Amino acid sequence: MTTRATVAVLKATPETILEDYDRLIGLAGVEKYLPKDTTVILKDNISWHFPFPSANTTPWQLEGTIRALESRGYKNQVCVQNRTVVTNAFKGEDLNNYVPVFRRYGIPVLYNFKESDMSWSLYEPQAKMDVLPTIYPEGIRIPDYFVGKGIVHLPTVKCHIYTTTTGAMKNAFGGLLNHKRHYTHSWIHETLVDLLKIQQEIHSGVFAVMDGTTAGNGTGPRVMKPEVKNVILASGDQVAIDAVAARLMGFDPLQIKYIRMAHEQGLGVGDVREIEIVGDDITGENWGFEVGVNLHRVLGWLSWYGPTKFLQKLLFHTPLVHATSFVSEAYHDYYRWPLKERHVYDRWRRETGWGQLFEQYRVTGPLR
Repeated sequence: MTTRATVAVLKATPETILEDYDRLIGLAGVEKYLPKDTTVILKDNISWHFPFPSANTTPWQLEGTIRALESRGYKNQVCVQNRTVVTNAFKGEDLNNYVPVFRRYGIPVLYNFKESDMSWSLYEPQAKMDVLPTIYPEGIRIPDYFVGKGIVHLPTVKCHIYTTTTGAMKNAFGGLLNHKRHYTHSWIHETLVDLLKIQQEIHSGVFAVMDGTTAGNGTGPRVMKPEVKNVILASGDQVAIDAVAARLMGFDPLQIKYIRMAHEQGLGVGDVREIEIVGDDITGENWGFEVGVNLHRVLGWLSWYGPTKFLQKLLFHTPLVHATSFVSEAYHDYYRWPLKERHVYDRWRRETGWGQLFEQYRVTGPLR
């Protein structure tokens, strides 16, 4: 693919963050990608309902994006949440300080798992799918509410145990897939590419705003080593923004399968040599991130890729799925959070400018 893409990158500060986001979104040319006459879905990212730094959309990322869109004439914005077997959307939006932002700006919140908010309908993609028809032989279902609307993804810059990095493309996973979602992990890279094809068909426009003010090094998307990096990114090219974030973290984007596949299939630009980076100079910046290994990654490898892969249907499509979900929940919520990650969060909140800003949102609400 030879068409150049644009990714805006800025160095941000806690004192100027809302202005930084406004400038960022302007530099990325949001109005070229999102029409103003359709509703814009704000798709935040709650990887863990606990407020672990770098795991979830930040409240200033959410507020800054809402303000920037509002000031450019996007009057109809709505947030759509999803749930996973290990993440509680209601708990997550509360503990991560989104609720006061929604209230201040009058943003409705819908849930793709509530029948009163939306239903799931069969969808026949026009593009050739790599794996989804095999995973869903009875048909691919998507939320009917998404069709015809613009979407803004709000991921953070972080590593992921299955995909090396996670960002804009992975953010569509929870919104567009419902049942049997975990069964896609054996083909997660191909799944993300299929989902990008579907997004490009059903949405009136797709845009991404990514927060790397505190980035996640290590075995993401929950148990990580948060590192203050003061970086924010935005782009209308979902592949390009993931490629630039991967490069910042120290990875070769084209060695990451989902980025390479999307680039080769013409869905976006994954080669940083073909990406125009506007804003601040990040030439030569390399954070040296590594995914690493922990118990969750080992169990995940055994489930999705290793010699016990043949047990997937037994584990995830019988009542045993409740046992596997409990193991994950117990490991993260009752072991890692109270004994380890809670202390990392408390130290970040006390000792960093971003942690102090997070506390300000918790105590006084939005900055506006």
